[in-house]
Amino acid sequence: MNSSSKTKASVTDGRQAAEAPSLARTISAYYRLTKPGIIYGNSLTTAAGFLFAAGMAGSPGVSWGTFVATLVGSGLVIACGCVLNNYIDRPIDARMRRTRGRPLISGEVSVAGAMVLAAITGLAGLILLLAFTNLVTVYVGLLGLYTYVVAYGYAKRRSPWGTLVGSIPGATPIVAGYTAVAGRTDLTALALFIIMAAWQIPHFYAIAIYRLKDYQAAGIPVFAAVKGIAATKRHIIGSIIVFIATLGGLYLLGPVSATGLIVTMAVSTVWLYKAVRGLPVKEGKSTDTWARGVFGFSLLVLLTLSATLALDRFLP
Repeated sequence: MNSSSKTKASVTDGRQAAEAPSLARTISAYYRLTKPGIIYGNSLTTAAGFLFAAGMAGSPGVSWGTFVATLVGSGLVIACGCVLNNYIDRPIDARMRRTRGRPLISGEVSVAGAMVLAAITGLAGLILLLAFTNLVTVYVGLLGLYTYVVAYGYAKRRSPWGTLVGSIPGATPIVAGYTAVAGRTDLTALALFIIMAAWQIPHFYAIAIYRLKDYQAAGIPVFAAVKGIAATKRHIIGSIIVFIATLGGLYLLGPVSATGLIVTMAVSTVWLYKAVRGLPVKEGKSTDTWARGVFGFSLLVLLTLSATLALDRFLP
């Protein structure tokens, strides 16, 4: 090979090497735009709701094809909502330290690209749910999408009750999993909804406490900023009590095993104890540490709840 050919080959190899990382970064940016952490967390509760309903008396059992379609369909609808949320949150994200690197702020993804991704994921998700589940589950998915993008998107900018509004879409995945099997909404579906809505208040209020300065810099009127840390702590404790009480109500309805109830109640009681310990703690680093502890333990509670619901048919 002569020197000219070697030079051309070197240039070609260099371009290919440059293009490969660029493509990988683009794919990564679109992936991050869907907020995969939210998708995975909600897929956990969707699966729990589905397997819980499939194990109830009178249920036809687990249809793994429907199970996969429910998870993928719900995940795509959630991805659509997250992309649209990223779009409408651009002014806020640009002012917050933890969100300045999001793809629409950094310019890694264009607005047009984001809208195409939202349309594809939303339509594909709803079509999957319609084809493999039922209309009730499609309606639940639409409810979650609307309340997250529109209702929560509006409320969090104008009201300290934005987190309460945001608990509605956060509670719909477990209901979607349940209705994909049951084909209806009933008292059990309502109890699951309340349990997940109540779980989210301590989870997200704790985040707001230890990231309060970031929210204040962005001008978001989170509850802790408007009503104060002391009131926020009381709401955290109250929500955990509602969470525990509704777990007991679910047991009284009949579908939950005693073992599942005892395990989840035990973990939830520790969560309540940790929350109550924070009442006398003064604001500052100690409060931030307490809030991080409440947040971290909420993840253990969610894992325990999801596992016991999914495995409930096998528990005494």
